[in-house]
Amino acid sequence: MSKTEIRTPSGVAVSEIILSIFRINGRLLAAGDRLVAGLGLTSARWQVLGAIALSPVAEPVARLARNMGLNRQGVQRIVNELEAEGFVELKDNPHHRSARLVVLTAKGTEAHDAALRAQVPWVNMLGEGFDAKAIEAAGEVLDRLRERLEHSADEA
Repeated sequence: MSKTEIRTPSGVAVSEIILSIFRINGRLLAAGDRLVAGLGLTSARWQVLGAIALSPVAEPVARLARNMGLNRQGVQRIVNELEAEGFVELKDNPHHRSARLVVLTAKGTEAHDAALRAQVPWVNMLGEGFDAKAIEAAGEVLDRLRERLEHSADEA
């Protein structure tokens, strides 16, 4: 076995955290779907609404997708659904004729706010018994892994 085929202790730990992320992803999506189903949302729709709501300025679909780490086509499909149901509207972009800006409507803002209210007891339950500093440290590790993945994708 060559040196490149032997995982370092950090490499083993990263492999384990990747497997944990894969396992938890489906469960988070299913739980999110249940949490927001009554609002006419899914986890994917909620994620896109959140990206729009949290953005300091209105953004086109391509930039929203890039900020979320998702592909443009998938986000475009969700934006189209949200627009058809009145959660978002597309406005002219003064900087680009064809890349319209995605903006929450009053219905979209209400749905996003209601989803956040529904999330409070759920995240409190998930965090129960954990030290907040440990959770923050885990978040920092995940952020650094994301940054490395983004950097390595930029170099490829």
